[in-house]
Amino acid sequence: PMIGVKATLMDGAYHHTDSSARAFEIAGRACFREAAPKLGVQLLEPIMKVEVVTPEIYVINIIGDLHGRRSLVKSRISRGEAIVVNAMVPLATMFKYFDNLRSMSRDRATYTMQFDHYAPVPTAGRDPPPAVAAFG
Repeated sequence: PMIGVKATLMDGAYHHTDSSARAFEIAGRACFREAAPKLGVQLLEPIMKVEVVTPEIYVINIIGDLHGRRSLVKSRISRGEAIVVNAMVPLATMFKYFDNLRSMSRDRATYTMQFDHYAPVPTAGRDPPPAVAAFG
C-alpha cells in the first residue's frame, strides 16, 4: 500500500472509442512510475509484534533465529517456568516460522504475531527488492 500520498488529477479526457477503464489504469501507472523517483518514494514493509513463549532451555536458539530474521528483540521476561521473548520482526521473514519454532523447541514453544507498523525496507549491502529496482 501507499501511505502518506495525496495525488490530484488536474486534467483528463474521455473519448468513446479510445478510452477504457484499463487505459486510464495504464495512464495512472505511467504517471506514478514517472513521479515516484522524483518524489523519493521508499518501499515499506509490515513489521510485526511477535511474542514467543518458550521453556528457558530453548531461548538462546529462538533469539538467534529471530535475529536471523532481521528482528529487534525488545525484551526477555521470565513468566513462571517459561521465558517470554518480545520482538519486532519484518513479516517477510516470518514465513515458515511456525515449523522452525516447533523444530527448535521440540514443539514446546508458542508464538503470537500481530501487525505493529510499517518501516523502510533496508537495502544496504544487498540488491534492492524488485519493487524498488523498478524505479531505480
